[in-house]
Amino acid sequence: MICQYVSIKTIIPLSLSSQPLNSLKSDEAGPKQGPTFQDGQRRVDYVLTYHIQKPQSFRRKTSHFGDYRILRSLRRSLSMMRGRDTPPPKEDPEVAAHKHRLDYHEDDKRFRQTEFEDNLREMGLELEKDEGNKIPGIGFLKIHAPWNVLCREAEFMKLKMPTKKRINLFIRKATMLFYPLLSCQILYDEWASYSVFYKYQPIGLIRKYFGEKIGLYFAWLGVYTQMLIPAAIVGAIVFLYGCATVDNDIPSMEICDPRNNITMCPLCDRACSYWKLKTACGTARASHLFDNPATVFFSIFMALWAAMFMEHWKRRQMRLNYIWDLTGFEEEEVSLCPYTTACLLLYVCSYFSLDYVLITLFQEKKVKLTCTDRAPAYMTGLFTMLIMVGVTFAVVFGVILYRISIKAALHMSSNPTARTNIRATVKGTAAVINLVIIIIMDEVYGALARWLTLLEVPKTDKSFEERLIIKTFVLKFANAFSPIVYLAFFRGRLNSLLLYLCAHAGCLMELCIQLCITMLGKQLIQNNLFEIGIPKIKKLIRRRKSDMDSQQQEDYNMTLQRHEKDHFLGPFVGLSPEYMEMIIQFGMVTLFVASFPLAPLFALLNNIIEIRLDAKKFVTEVRRPIAARAKDIGIWYNLLRGLSKVAVIVNAFVISFTSDFIPRLVYQYMYSPDGSMHGFVNHTLSYFNVSDFQPGTAPLQPMHLGYEVQICRYKDYRETPWSNTPYDLSKEFWAILACRLAFVVVFQNVVMLMSDFVDWLIPDIPKDISLQIHKEKILMVELFMKEEEGKKLLRDSHANQSPLQPRSRPASHTPSNC
Repeated sequence: MICQYVSIKTIIPLSLSSQPLNSLKSDEAGPKQGPTFQDGQRRVDYVLTYHIQKPQSFRRKTSHFGDYRILRSLRRSLSMMRGRDTPPPKEDPEVAAHKHRLDYHEDDKRFRQTEFEDNLREMGLELEKDEGNKIPGIGFLKIHAPWNVLCREAEFMKLKMPTKKRINLFIRKATMLFYPLLSCQILYDEWASYSVFYKYQPIGLIRKYFGEKIGLYFAWLGVYTQMLIPAAIVGAIVFLYGCATVDNDIPSMEICDPRNNITMCPLCDRACSYWKLKTACGTARASHLFDNPATVFFSIFMALWAAMFMEHWKRRQMRLNYIWDLTGFEEEEVSLCPYTTACLLLYVCSYFSLDYVLITLFQEKKVKLTCTDRAPAYMTGLFTMLIMVGVTFAVVFGVILYRISIKAALHMSSNPTARTNIRATVKGTAAVINLVIIIIMDEVYGALARWLTLLEVPKTDKSFEERLIIKTFVLKFANAFSPIVYLAFFRGRLNSLLLYLCAHAGCLMELCIQLCITMLGKQLIQNNLFEIGIPKIKKLIRRRKSDMDSQQQEDYNMTLQRHEKDHFLGPFVGLSPEYMEMIIQFGMVTLFVASFPLAPLFALLNNIIEIRLDAKKFVTEVRRPIAARAKDIGIWYNLLRGLSKVAVIVNAFVISFTSDFIPRLVYQYMYSPDGSMHGFVNHTLSYFNVSDFQPGTAPLQPMHLGYEVQICRYKDYRETPWSNTPYDLSKEFWAILACRLAFVVVFQNVVMLMSDFVDWLIPDIPKDISLQIHKEKILMVELFMKEEEGKKLLRDSHANQSPLQPRSRPASHTPSNC
């Protein structure tokens, strides 16, 4: 097993420039391509790298044993001062024991390395070591798989050879513009290039070169990007509808009308003063671009779009399974290799100070952890995640305090420029701060999730990956969406005071700004600039540390072999980061799409670049990953399906509680005298007597508008100050609340029913694939029946043979030499 090679540093399959993309050929057929062994005949298929062990006298010790070196040097000095007649003191038993353990560890590593190489040879692989390379301290083990080994493994894996090709020439010619040209450099020239963004991805060649697991990722990303096209078009139409109808929106016209001399109450305590409603004209008009009757239609459309996307991907995945011969493939639970498990156990034991497990680990080499042994790691993971989610909420609260303090500071500022656009300044800077915190905490949460998963010591690779994905998703999802959830559902509703309320246009506009900045910032900075910039910075730092100039570096690179060049490439860290950023983007597109219809358009533009960026990274910047078979995208599909279901509920609450859609309908059909929206703004504003301010909350500048204010207005449904129950919730509030809750129930059930209907209507397996599978089953049955009939005829012929006609025997009884 590969995992038994304890000294392996990396596994480097051949890169694009050295591995031919044509089909497998026997060793005797065709010219040799790519790197070979020293005989120039056998092609190198894989390269393992490992650290070359230094002699014992020059071996470096870790910092944990520096005290022992100092102690030995002092004892040697004392021995020299005493003279040669004085016998040398005995070595410290603890130091001697440590040296013995260290030597045993190195010997054990060398033994495991030799054992691993012997196992490879027993499997029929041919090996060749290369330790005299130009990279000091690194050795390479070249591996060649002979043709008979490949045929044997193909039989074990039940790989099928294609028997015929059926290509619709007319359709092929009609769509030739969208397909890449067939070149040997196809992956680099026709896939990892931004100039071919309009072409389909060569999924078949991606699968041949990188394996089914990576091929499925890029196939899924392609399907997701294609499905974003109609969503982006409809979202743009909804946005343009808002732009076209903004001048006819009666509530916005009433807010912007200077004749409506409405004095509004302060939006915060003390620092904020009274203001005119007409100053919110710009915000009200901008809010109509996203809060209009088309928003409900778009929310229903996106719910159905998510269901259709999931069904379309299931059909595409089934087609790929059939083409790639994965219909009968069952993924095996691959156990973590012994050395990896030992390292994890050592790490866990050192963390929890479990000395008895350490003794068992190094003496018996067989450790089986029970639920009781894993309980500390599980509890640590649970409490750590709860604490970090609490930290995320604390960060949101910190941004709230920033908003309040900066708004108060700007209101109290004597600079007229600072007092001009207070709302835009506070909203924009707070959204940018949230974005920076999200990007920083994403990196922290990724490392924390991996650490917590390591503590649990999972039994299999699949278990390790799924636990890591769940922890990372929970932490990063809470990190990305907690500010958005606060703006959508909690701001202005946490208390009954006038502390930090939304403007009259509502919190929907601030929610839209937060979504826009977060989505664009994460995609531009975290997903694209980091993926492009960090590898280039690392390469620049490596060049800075080198003693060679640019010309010498170029000459040095020319002397390196292919596998030596690949050693300097970045390691492949898996597909989880790629899937994770797309899952978070999918949440941005579906969960709060009612407040930001342009989200699918921004996601589409990002994914067009993301596909080519990932392709270039896989082809040129990271080591070629080991090909792995998979028939689906795993747990990511369950996360997508869960998000699509939650999106229906979230959008229902956004429409009913965050936007003004329900209050407008209630006013139009219950309280409007003429059935129109005239008077809606005045209907949504309550009265407040300034003499009822609590102590210490009245504005510091009550004469800000040039006159004394006695009655101000604020957006809420409450009784008037002169009523019998002043400032209590009015009957209009309860009527609107009932309508909001009814809308949530109706919207959720209707949309989910429609989604389930789409799920039922579209079959998971395409009709042509199901027919082909059915034909293959019939052919297999016919072949089996013919074989059985042949066996029966043979048995009947032997049974019907007459006993009087003995079988002919050779004249001599001497055994033949056959």
